[in-house]
Amino acid sequence: MTSRPRILIADDHTLVAELCKRLLETDFEIVGVVGDGRALVHAAAKLKPEVVVLDVAMPILNGLDAGRQVKEMLPAVKLVYLTMNPDADVAAEAFARGASGYLLKTCAAAEMVLAVREVLRGKTYVSRALSQDAIDCLRWQHKKLVQEDERLTVRQREVLQLLAEGKVMKEVGAILNMSTRTVAYHKYRMMEVLGAKSSAELVKYAVRTHMVAA
Repeated sequence: MTSRPRILIADDHTLVAELCKRLLETDFEIVGVVGDGRALVHAAAKLKPEVVVLDVAMPILNGLDAGRQVKEMLPAVKLVYLTMNPDADVAAEAFARGASGYLLKTCAAAEMVLAVREVLRGKTYVSRALSQDAIDCLRWQHKKLVQEDERLTVRQREVLQLLAEGKVMKEVGAILNMSTRTVAYHKYRMMEVLGAKSSAELVKYAVRTHMVAA
C-alpha cells in the first residue's frame, strides 16, 4: 500500500482543529493536532509532516513565525494557512514566509481538500474567496514584507509577541527559558531598533505586523 501524506494541524480553537481533522483524515494521515505555535514547532520536529495546516493567529507563537521556523527546519514541508483574515497583506506575509496555500475558514470542505492536494503537487493555492486584486497585491508586497521582517531577530519576535499578549517579563522568561534580565534586554533592544518610545508602541508594531490580533 502507498502511504498517505502526513498532515499536522495547528489551531488554538479546538472545534476548528477537530473539524479540520475530520475533513482531512479520510484522504490523509493526521499525525497530530496542536493549539499554539510553539507546540507546532516542537511537533513538526518530531512528527516530520509533509503538510501543516495552521492558523495565522495563535497564542505564545503566531502562525506566521511558527510556520517560518518549521520551514527552516523542514524545507520541503508545505504550509497551508487556514484563517478568518481575508486581508491581502496577511496573505502576502504568509507567502513571504514560505506558505504554499492560503485559505479562509469560510471555504467549503472540498476546497480545503483540494488545496492540500494542490500544494502536495508543488502548486500554490489561494482561497477562491480572495479577489484578483488581493492576489496581485501578494506579488508586489513580497519584497517589502521580507525587509520589514528582518528588522527583529526570531528571538525578539518571540519575546514581543508574549509581551503584546500581556505577559509580564517573568512569565515570558519562563516560557522561553531565559532570565528576566535577558527579556528586558530584548525589549529595550527592540525599542531601540524600532524607534519605539513605549511599551504601547511595541504592541502597536506587533499588531501591525500580525504577531497578535488587534
